[in-house]
Amino acid sequence: MQQHANGEITVDIRNRVAHLTLNRPQALNALSYEMVLSMATLFTQWSTDDAINAVVMRGAGEKSFCAGGDIRALRDSARNNGTLHHDFFIDEYRLDYQLHRYVKPVICLLDGIVMGGGMGISQGSGFRVVGPKTKMAMPETGIGLFPDVGGSYFLSRSKVGQYLGLTGQMIKASDALYANLADRFMTTEAIATLVAQLDAHKWSTRPANDIAALIDAYASEPAEPSTLAPLQSAIDQHFAPQKSVAEMIASLESESLPTFQPWAGKTAALLKTRSPTLLEVTRRQLNRGSKMTLAECFRMELGIVYHCFEHGDLMEGIRAVILDKDNQPRWNPATLADLEPETVAAFFAPRWKADNHPLANLEQLFG
Repeated sequence: MQQHANGEITVDIRNRVAHLTLNRPQALNALSYEMVLSMATLFTQWSTDDAINAVVMRGAGEKSFCAGGDIRALRDSARNNGTLHHDFFIDEYRLDYQLHRYVKPVICLLDGIVMGGGMGISQGSGFRVVGPKTKMAMPETGIGLFPDVGGSYFLSRSKVGQYLGLTGQMIKASDALYANLADRFMTTEAIATLVAQLDAHKWSTRPANDIAALIDAYASEPAEPSTLAPLQSAIDQHFAPQKSVAEMIASLESESLPTFQPWAGKTAALLKTRSPTLLEVTRRQLNRGSKMTLAECFRMELGIVYHCFEHGDLMEGIRAVILDKDNQPRWNPATLADLEPETVAAFFAPRWKADNHPLANLEQLFG
């Protein structure tokens, strides 16, 4: 077994399959900068290695695939005038794009927590396998951030993406499938059997077809039904993209159908705890992303994330939710009513000319 990124990634190559494990279980396998760089190097090498037919990605331990990025280190960098909080996102977004365009099949085993950066490295996979322990979310608005890592693209193309992106609601396997954020469900035992079958598989000349057949053979339906499906008409009504976030909250609070009232009340209350600024930034981000290419989405997100570190809500959100854990962030402004349009527009102001954008060459590098 190979170790990379100071042991934070392990690689075991068996029967023409590279098994990559995110190995920070004590941090729920959150991505460090070293992990991002190592993964980019490994996937680049494997893309042209005829001895590798496919890649399997999973997280170490029983709890998590990947709970996001190492947000504490990024905050420290911003506070100390470092470069990590810029470098990390450039290389993370480049890696995410690389995985969306990867030339070989990638299986992501998502039977655990999948949030933020974990969504970034898994959503490009052609084989997103969820299980009974899956807990998936893009909870960024709760810390004064926005659903990045390609969320502009994959959330804006989900029928519940606006709702999930704004609220940060955690979902389980059945809802991940419903939202088109996963491809197949497997029991924990079936996932283990799939891995064992890959070790013994006799490959054809079309590895992607081989893997699709294996996954179909061991996939099943989640025991729990989707909770989002019965809410779809209410989500469509209250989270219509043309509405401002203030209008969405008012709409939720005016819900008159007893079937939807409990959900609508809880959802309105949840939105009121999020950063008002980043809620409105997220709404605009997803609306714009729905009309953009994947590469354009990542380029837009890089400008937004740079501004997040300058605006202040992100630093305050990390303090309140992750460091002090008082869960009492002091957002600026504190309410949507006090939010100026110019404040939101500043997140989307161009920072680079097209040809010198740090992510200008994504298409040339990866297609």
